[in-house]
Amino acid sequence: MTDSPINVLLIDDQPMIGEAIRRMLGTEPDIIFNYCRDPTQAIKRALEVKPTVILQDLVMPDIEGLTLVRFLRAKDAPTHEIPLIVLSSKEDPQIKAKAFNLGANDYLVKLPDKAELIARIRYHSTAYINLLKRKEAEERLKEENLRLSAEIEITRKLQQMILPKEEELKQIEGLDIAGYMEPATDVGGDYYDVLHHNGRVKIGIGDVTGHGLESGVLMIMVQTAIRTLMSRNETDPLKFLAVVNRTIYENVKRINSDKNLTLSLLDYENNCLRLSGQHESIIVVRSGGKIEIIDTIDLGFPVGLEEDISEFLGQTEIYLNPGDGVVLYTDGITEAENPQGELYELDRLCQVISKNWEQSAQEIKEAVIEDVQQHIDTQTVYDDITLLVIKQK
Repeated sequence: MTDSPINVLLIDDQPMIGEAIRRMLGTEPDIIFNYCRDPTQAIKRALEVKPTVILQDLVMPDIEGLTLVRFLRAKDAPTHEIPLIVLSSKEDPQIKAKAFNLGANDYLVKLPDKAELIARIRYHSTAYINLLKRKEAEERLKEENLRLSAEIEITRKLQQMILPKEEELKQIEGLDIAGYMEPATDVGGDYYDVLHHNGRVKIGIGDVTGHGLESGVLMIMVQTAIRTLMSRNETDPLKFLAVVNRTIYENVKRINSDKNLTLSLLDYENNCLRLSGQHESIIVVRSGGKIEIIDTIDLGFPVGLEEDISEFLGQTEIYLNPGDGVVLYTDGITEAENPQGELYELDRLCQVISKNWEQSAQEIKEAVIEDVQQHIDTQTVYDDITLLVIKQK
């Protein structure tokens, strides 16, 4: 027996045949028998009883049997996918071939053997019920994907909304700044921000593990925590980063996530950048394009991984003369692959920056992104691409 009941609809103008088949199927508790004597009412009756198998006679006075087969199997008919077993009074290869060509699923000479009839009904009905279940599951999956897509789109828009706007960056005295972020998926896990509050400037860049909705939400949490702490005038960079970490750690545990992120923060004041936190190397560029690399491995610890990272935190200072600056990036740039699987790498990034350093921050950013995109070419982008160019005016 199948898990779902088998609903049989017999279309036959002879009540005697209908009664005989009803008795054959009456011994099976999971088979429901329905009868339609008038073939012109076949579609209407099918809509009423919703059969999982239709049995149809080929010899009827009001309509030619093969015409009814064509009618039941028409693409726009509600019976199009319901299995159709044709019943004929004789074994005629030509008629059988025509019936199959018109869409019949099976052909039996009536009255068929009871065991064979029941077996064929079960076979076709089970296949049809499974088809309906697959379609139902696909429809549920489609609805779930639409719902998830809507949620992702909302999160993506929120991410774009909280990124620093060009007009905000222009208001920061003494610095020429340009930023760029392009997620590999609809929602990325990269973070960058430039905050200006009470004459203080805090610059952040980070990379959340993984991609998708959860990483995007964590990125928003980080931005919110940093903005909140800055508004409370916390001036000690190490205490600032420790509190951010504790906040993110508690939220990550609350949502039962395994996400964490690398995060570097830079405080700018009086031509000096105080750097703390672990992320990719910081590229310091001196006037004329000379490159210095600062490794951040000893300046911090992944945020959200441990409750207290105070003992791992350190800081260093970068003094900027006019024309000097720093470039911050995520590994979506240095690890970008071309179609041959070759990485973009830090050396190439530094070369492009040095070559274009006499230009504005915006022009430097555009030169780097254009070169990265040329390198990637047709290769799939696997990671978010984020870049922040900061020059001392």
